[in-house]
Amino acid sequence: MSINVHNISKYYGSQKALDEVSFSIKSGEIVGFLGPNGAGKSTMMRILTTYLNANEGSATVNGHDIKTAQKAVQQSIGYLPESNPLYPEMYVREYLEFSAGVYHLKDSKNRITQVIEATGLSSHESKKINQLSKGYKQRVGLANALLHEPQVLILDEPTTGLDPNQLIEIRQLIKKVGQNTTILLSTHIMQEVEAMCDRVIIINKGNIVADDYLKNLKSDANQIIEVEFDYKVEPELLQQISKVREVTEMIHVPEFTYSLKFATQEDMRSAVFDFAHDNKLKILALNKRNKNLETMFQELTQE
Repeated sequence: MSINVHNISKYYGSQKALDEVSFSIKSGEIVGFLGPNGAGKSTMMRILTTYLNANEGSATVNGHDIKTAQKAVQQSIGYLPESNPLYPEMYVREYLEFSAGVYHLKDSKNRITQVIEATGLSSHESKKINQLSKGYKQRVGLANALLHEPQVLILDEPTTGLDPNQLIEIRQLIKKVGQNTTILLSTHIMQEVEAMCDRVIIINKGNIVADDYLKNLKSDANQIIEVEFDYKVEPELLQQISKVREVTEMIHVPEFTYSLKFATQEDMRSAVFDFAHDNKLKILALNKRNKNLETMFQELTQE
């Protein structure tokens, strides 16, 4: 396992930020680490990168214990924090040369050239960092994280503040890097997770509430049928709707629309249509949709 976390807890005074969190990540996986603000994502990432100490539990990164082998952990991790701390008055190549000296890299000149090309910075390497756009500053941060060829890459909100074109470029870059590196990626953009990640871990209030491969989450997603009638349905009929085969939940949307959740992947529109016909109800709209990652995220993290 590249990352192995066992019963990690973290307190800030009396507040419990992480509550016995456990998960593991295999080599070569790209994992989306999701959760609302304050859920514990950044805290977990800072613990894995040894910037914070856990109050309880244990974890290893590339086989190195985060408590007893912090230097080995740091040497095997590439970390891009949300704040992306850079030296704005430095030139791009100058900054990477400085970082290479910190890592004591051998043949640093060739390695710097490699990461500059890999991150698409070739035309900007002679510019000062404060002259770069937000997207290119993120590229510099990613180049710095990749400089020492880490086995694990931890990215905290790497696409925050990017425009649509920059999002696509950074997404492609992360996917390319992920071909040879284990990546733990935190983001609030569900489309980015679906585009880049193999697996999703969702944390809420310091607890893991979901951990599965994206394809499994999609296949397990319940089916939702939205039906709009031409007038308000009587309460007695509402009780009957809830008894249609495989219905697990019914939500009254504004006006005369109802959202029916079914515990099956079978197309249940015909069952809803038959119910309306048998009870002399006129349907104005009948739509089927499956839950996407955003819907599942809301259900798992809402109050």
